[in-house]
Amino acid sequence: MKKKEGDLQMKTKNSSRKALIKTVRKMVPAVLIAMISTALGLLSLYRSDVPMIQDFGSMLTIGIMIAFAIALFVFLPFMFVKDWFFKAEKVKKQKKIVKHNRFIHGLTGVILEFRYTVIVVAVLIAATGIYVDIDAPAETDLESFMPQDSEALADIEELRTIIGSTEQLAIVFESENILLDLESIQSVEDNLLTTYDDIIIETTSITTMFELLGITDLSAVDESTLDMIPVDQRKLFINDSYTKSVFNMNIVDLSDEEFDELLTELETYFNGLTVDYNITVTGQSIIDVELMKSLTTGRYEITLIGLGLIFFSLFAIYRKFSRAILPLLPIILIVGWSGLVMYLFDMSYTPLTATLGALIMGIGTEFTILITERYEEEKHKQKSDKEAIKVSLAKMSNPILVSALTTMGGFSALIFSDFVILSNFGIMTLVNISLALLSTLVVLPAILCVTIRKPKQIVHS
Repeated sequence: MKKKEGDLQMKTKNSSRKALIKTVRKMVPAVLIAMISTALGLLSLYRSDVPMIQDFGSMLTIGIMIAFAIALFVFLPFMFVKDWFFKAEKVKKQKKIVKHNRFIHGLTGVILEFRYTVIVVAVLIAATGIYVDIDAPAETDLESFMPQDSEALADIEELRTIIGSTEQLAIVFESENILLDLESIQSVEDNLLTTYDDIIIETTSITTMFELLGITDLSAVDESTLDMIPVDQRKLFINDSYTKSVFNMNIVDLSDEEFDELLTELETYFNGLTVDYNITVTGQSIIDVELMKSLTTGRYEITLIGLGLIFFSLFAIYRKFSRAILPLLPIILIVGWSGLVMYLFDMSYTPLTATLGALIMGIGTEFTILITERYEEEKHKQKSDKEAIKVSLAKMSNPILVSALTTMGGFSALIFSDFVILSNFGIMTLVNISLALLSTLVVLPAILCVTIRKPKQIVHS
């Protein structure tokens, strides 16, 4: 009896050793390739001019590398030690395709029968999505990202009610001695007040301070005149070397389009002036708008760069064009599908949703690479390439589904955030992961089937 138990334990240990070796030889290379491609895809976020987006890409890349290292050097040894030292329960040998995977096996068969229809429909939907997404709006209002019932936002609205606006522009005048140009600057300021009387609420400048002091002859102003103004107030409008002066304008709240139009008109007006000093339009409002534009633009460039990096990495590994491009085709479709979803639900891009292209490239590429790697293995075992596709999907559907569902579970927590920007990001991440899953399980088999090369028939004369 003891001998029988010892033989069983030895058999279990040998089985564990073989399982570990097989996992390292078969599975680890595929996951490593997926990890490398995913990391390169995420590095496309460095295309952004905004440091926070670049840091986001860096942290995602570091995160997946750490996850791979933990899986390889911690999880696998843990599973091996568990099976080696602890007696395993006797279980019935599983069939090649377990019961709940028969559905995927059968579904894949149906997809292969209608492969051309599947591909055409998928491409048409993606093309429609890309078309409507090209001119998709981007939300640049920072306040729209905040919890709409927050006390801080209510205080801002109350402040606007009292003073009229919280938006401000600063016009900077610069010359060798700004005191010599005060009359010309006053003329420019008066012209702005006349032209934009419906936009400008209030203005303050160094000339305003002179008016309060009763000084009307600006040509007589010199350094001694400036000494009449308290230092703390003077520094708000002119620097110590008298080379720069600031003209502050409080303006009404404008839409993004109206604000851009105002800036264009101001630039045109200042460029047309024949003066001996330089004029620059600046202010927090401009900084906020430019920041949001940098955050929300360039998403297609990021996606294309990411796809290019993934393709060249796969081509360097496989040395074969078809194997490098196949995993990317379903991912390209997701870009269009995602754009169509945002269009149908009237959603605008935000700084976070603009990065979804790189994120979904990473997640989706992992799915497609694992499937194509399994297919390359199964086509040498199965009686036909179509059967190899069915078996590959049936065997890999569980790991991919689990991976997708756990990822969706993590991101779903963002949906319940009070911040609209985080909630929308969570929603669109769930949608895009679902689309990645759909593309992998439905479109990829059809693409694989279409690319099957028929063996050449030898004609005997």
